[in-house]
Amino acid sequence: MQTHQQVSGKAGIWLRRIGTAAAAGVALVWLGGLLFSSGGQATAEALAAGREMFLHEWQVNEPFGANRDPLVAATGDGLGPVFNAKSCVACHFQAGVGGAGLNKQNVLAFDVVATKTNPKFHAGVVHAASIGDRNQESPSEVNTLFPIVQGEQRRIAGCTITIPDFNPVSFIPINPPALFGSGDVDRISDQAIRGYQRSRQLAIYPQEIRGNFSATPAGRLRVLPGGRVGKFGWKAQFATLDEFVASACAVEIGLSNPKRRQDRPHQQGEDRDSAMDMSADQLFSLTAYTGSLARPLRVLPDDSAGRVAVERGEALFSTVGCADCHTPTLGGVAGMYSDLLLHKLEEDRNGAGGYGRINPDLPIPDDQPLPNEWKTPALWGVADSAPYFHDGASPTLESAILRHGSQAKNVTERFQLLPPADQQAVIRFLKTLRAPQAEPAPQAVELVNR
Repeated sequence: MQTHQQVSGKAGIWLRRIGTAAAAGVALVWLGGLLFSSGGQATAEALAAGREMFLHEWQVNEPFGANRDPLVAATGDGLGPVFNAKSCVACHFQAGVGGAGLNKQNVLAFDVVATKTNPKFHAGVVHAASIGDRNQESPSEVNTLFPIVQGEQRRIAGCTITIPDFNPVSFIPINPPALFGSGDVDRISDQAIRGYQRSRQLAIYPQEIRGNFSATPAGRLRVLPGGRVGKFGWKAQFATLDEFVASACAVEIGLSNPKRRQDRPHQQGEDRDSAMDMSADQLFSLTAYTGSLARPLRVLPDDSAGRVAVERGEALFSTVGCADCHTPTLGGVAGMYSDLLLHKLEEDRNGAGGYGRINPDLPIPDDQPLPNEWKTPALWGVADSAPYFHDGASPTLESAILRHGSQAKNVTERFQLLPPADQQAVIRFLKTLRAPQAEPAPQAVELVNR
């Protein structure tokens, strides 16, 4: 096979070998220029510490983990009290350390539409495990916290209208994404994402004024507080990699840190009184290591006939409209295949913006994604990251393509109209998008029994 590594320079080569180098006791040197949106530069020593934390299996009453900070009082409670895994690698291990998870690592997430009694949009997870039975959470608790709004009859314009009962809560499993190349994504500017969105809008507008609505609609920006653009998370709920990592530590492992405190059991909210389990330096090191994970590879077949088929598949990928959302290059990052925008991928039900839910009194705010809106996932490494979609319910690339609906419905239909050989050419192209040559995940990773 011909491998085309998309990490350049000596720093990239060293980063791909950091695990082996650190384990062998190789002298650590300064890596100039490795910058993150959270600020600062990461030394090789910091990256090695971050790697150790990524692999470390946390325990109860273990504040500051394997690298205790002597300058900070170690008063945290370590793992938990509610959590989904005991380490980062427990959910990010496919094709090596930092890869995607399987369906058994799915997290049960939920969102809560605003109501008169709870006027704010709310999102959280039902944790799979806990320290002690008394802390164990359940979906029924969430329904109790955010109860059904009883229906009623209303007189509107002289007519009696029956408003049905309204359940503000929606549960959905979320599959852990691969983290390869996340440092490159972190460095994509807000301007680049906004610029691509505008270019798509300008490209579509002339067609629509002529009555042609077959083009894929431009995606929607997830604008976060302060006007920042979301880039991480299935709902683009995080603007930077350090915010994503901090939230994962707090929510998934139960580690309070300077940017996000652990969740309080049964309350579905942050425990702002909890003591720190991680120091700022540790969070920076873990973020730096996560951002140093190599970006995925493009691996072409050895034979000329195979390469021709892949090239045809790549051209068809663009022709049918897949590249409208899975744009190959964004913000100078080549081969990522994402616009980082929100798109509707499932059909609306009953005009409700997804899953049949609509609140006649308090619609979902413009700055919140609809239940059926999801950020376009990057396709680099897609050949090694099954299952697919936000819920991991699509086991193959073919099933994932055919599942695209709503705003991507026309793209799916155009793909289905292709001759079988051309459909397979598209699949062959996608199978050239491979995970990087990452450090193998530990064989004895202890996964939470879900």
